[in-house]
Amino acid sequence: MRIALAPLRNLAWLSFFGLILLAWAVMYAMARDMGMTLLGNMTMSPGMAGSGSMAMDGAAMMALTVLMPMWIIMMAAMMGPTFVPTARTYEDLISTGAGTRAGFVGLISGYLFSWFGFGALVAVAHHGFLQAGWLSAMGRSQSVLFSAVLLAVAGGYQFTSAKERCLAHCRSPLMHLLADWRPGFGGGAWMGARIGLFCIGCCWAIMMIGFVGGAMNLLWMGIATLIMTLEKLPDIGRWLTRPLGLGFLLAAMWYLIQLV
Repeated sequence: MRIALAPLRNLAWLSFFGLILLAWAVMYAMARDMGMTLLGNMTMSPGMAGSGSMAMDGAAMMALTVLMPMWIIMMAAMMGPTFVPTARTYEDLISTGAGTRAGFVGLISGYLFSWFGFGALVAVAHHGFLQAGWLSAMGRSQSVLFSAVLLAVAGGYQFTSAKERCLAHCRSPLMHLLADWRPGFGGGAWMGARIGLFCIGCCWAIMMIGFVGGAMNLLWMGIATLIMTLEKLPDIGRWLTRPLGLGFLLAAMWYLIQLV
């Protein structure tokens, strides 16, 4: 039976990593077609970089119909890798007979569903910030005060009990799964969505810092993905969370000094 299930296991994992790679490829293609560097800087006029279907100008980038799929794809690219420890934990439960392959697919689907919903909310916020003039068309902060506020909120949140509670769930996926166990695809989707909500509670503030350097800053996206992944590893994350918070607060102070 274990041999018979091996192709399904491999297919599930290949599909999961394939989705992550596809999301990163789409984000890279969008940045390239908009004439942007890895740091989110413009190398030429928007819309002149490529003639592909994703080429667009600054005005188009302000449309909610563009921001919504962009942020949803970004959630898959950044948050998919952070889910690997939990997916591996469920994989171990499959080997004991508790979990199922359908439950594995449901778990990942539910997790991504939560983050896609969050991505849609961020897109709405992004659109509002654009309309207020706080962001450029490329999603970079246009206000020193706005940048300082984002960094201060992210830094302060690193020291809160809410952050610690959410991290506790993310760092102990086995305990979380066993405490909320439900079988089958539907059960896996429920557990995945619930884990996704705790993950959002853990990472939302770090995600918002992306507006400081630019929403299409691929280098920051990669660094943030690494940070959020490491934070969820118990042996590493416990040494990372508060120093990160202190770093964000110092960066906020640096921005505020510029206002004096």
